[in-house]
Formats: sequence, structure tokens, C-alpha cells
Amino acid sequence: MHVWDTLLDRSVIAGYSRLGYALRAAGRSDDDPRPGALAGRTVAVTGATSGIGAAIAEGVAALGAHVIVVGRDGERAQRVAAGLVERFPDARVSVELGDVSDAEQVRDLAARLDRRDVDALVHNAGVMPPERTDSADGHELSLATHVLGPIALTELLLPALRRSPDARVVFMSSGGMYTAPLPVDDLDYRDGQYRGARAYARSKRIQTALVPLLADRWAAAGVMVAGMHPGWVDTPGVSGSLPRFATLAGPLLRGPAEGADTAVWLLGTEPAPPTGGFWHDRRRRPEHYLRRTRFSEAERRAVGERIARIVDDEYR
Repeated sequence: MHVWDTLLDRSVIAGYSRLGYALRAAGRSDDDPRPGALAGRTVAVTGATSGIGAAIAEGVAALGAHVIVVGRDGERAQRVAAGLVERFPDARVSVELGDVSDAEQVRDLAARLDRRDVDALVHNAGVMPPERTDSADGHELSLATHVLGPIALTELLLPALRRSPDARVVFMSSGGMYTAPLPVDDLDYRDGQYRGARAYARSKRIQTALVPLLADRWAAAGVMVAGMHPGWVDTPGVSGSLPRFATLAGPLLRGPAEGADTAVWLLGTEPAPPTGGFWHDRRRRPEHYLRRTRFSEAERRAVGERIARIVDDEYR
């Protein structure tokens, strides 16, 4: 199975599509998380008001977790929460609002989540602005949303995660990150012609590159850290930001639940997966496929040090 699974992955179109998911699910040994695997645990999911985030919230609710729906839009967040309670009448569902691209809001959100004794975080909030946009703190919006805010939020929640007997953190990346080199000297995308899809891929590349460093950094708190990508998924974000791709690839796109599957598995499978890995369809995947986008360990650490300084200086 390993050989054909690898071939699917290298083919991209087959591996990332709904076909790839169906083939892997059919050939997979029975490794679904057991019923009630997350009972008594609290899972916060950012960007949970639609698409993959809402599907992750539903998946962990089905496993018995106390779900915290985190989003920017209160009406949409409450609508997702109400839907979860309707589907799972015994579920405990909460809503917390906050924009993870904004340092002040991250600090406030962390203070509220800390009081809820969070056991796990899924960093799923995502943006793809068509034009270069700065966050409230002056950083390129994709970088702030996908890298700075999630890392800062986790850092601020380390006391709560340390109290958990099985703390887990999952970063939702993108297969598009394979196409982008690590922007060691231009984290905020100030050089060259700005393209939203490119900014998205660059920030996800940074995120993925930092997962092993974050796993080491948070090991003392007992946190399992994983990155993953969901394949090609039919979500409002994709149709809104990449309408041509959504139209052309429409029949091949996965549903949100299929895109959410690996995140839910990473949270619910027992024992916890090895920390520091990058995953797709419940298998650990390489960080690199293209020679032109490979980076060195020195470059990884240089980016990690710069991101850590920004987080320490601006988010504390």
C-alpha cells in the first residue's frame, strides 16, 4: 500500500482530489479514533465558521470533545455552534471571537481560552487577500494569520496546555506550500509583485518549516505538534479566492469533511502521533518535493529565530 500511496501523492491531481481520498480510505486499515476518544477534552478550532474548520469542529464533537468555535464573525460562529448542538444534543459547544492576525485580539483570546483549560488547538483560520494587505500590527496579512497569530496564541496558552495530560496542536497548511521557496529574507512579502495565492503558499511554507522547531520548543510542555494539508477541498475560501481553479477542478474537489479528516484523526488517534511531522490523509509526508523549493536547516532556523523575535516583541 505504501508504494501506490506514494505514487498517488506524487501525482498531485490523483492524490489531492476526492479520488485520492476515496482510494486511501478504502485501502486503509481500521484506524479511526475510537468512539468517545475526545470525551472530557477541550478543543479550540480557529476559522471554524465555515468549510474545513466547521467540519473539524463537527468531527471532534462527534468524538465527545468540548468544542470551542473560534472565529471573527459572531453570527456565523453561533450558527455553527447551534448546528453542532442540534446534531449532537449532548455536546458541549462554546464560542469565542477573535482575529488571529491581530496581536491585541490574540492576547485577549488567549486569556479567555486559558480559563477553559484547552487541551488541543487547531490553527485553521486562513486568508488569501487579492492585494497586499497589512495586519493591524503592520505585517503581511497571510503571514500574520497563518504564522504569527497561531504561534503566539499557542505560546500564550502553554500554561493551559501544560496542564493537559495529552496536549496537541495542529497547523492546517496547504499542498500549495510545496511550490513556494522559504522566503528567508522577505517574510512580509515586500519584494516583487504581490499575488494573493503566492502569499498564501509562502506563509504556509513558513508554517510547515517551523513545525519541527515548534515541536522541540513546546516539548517541555508535553505538546504534540503536527502540520498537515487537506488536499483540494471545495470551500467558500477556494471558490471566493480561486474561482477559476474551483470551476476547473470542481468535480475533483473534496468535501470539507474529507479535508478535515486528518486533523480530526491527529487529535483523536491513540497514542498521539510522533511530534513534529507533516501529514496528509493520515500519513506522514515529506516537507519537500521540488528541488527549487528546498531549504537548509540553517535557513529553517534563521526564519524560526526571526518569527520568535516578532512574537516575543509584539504579542506578549
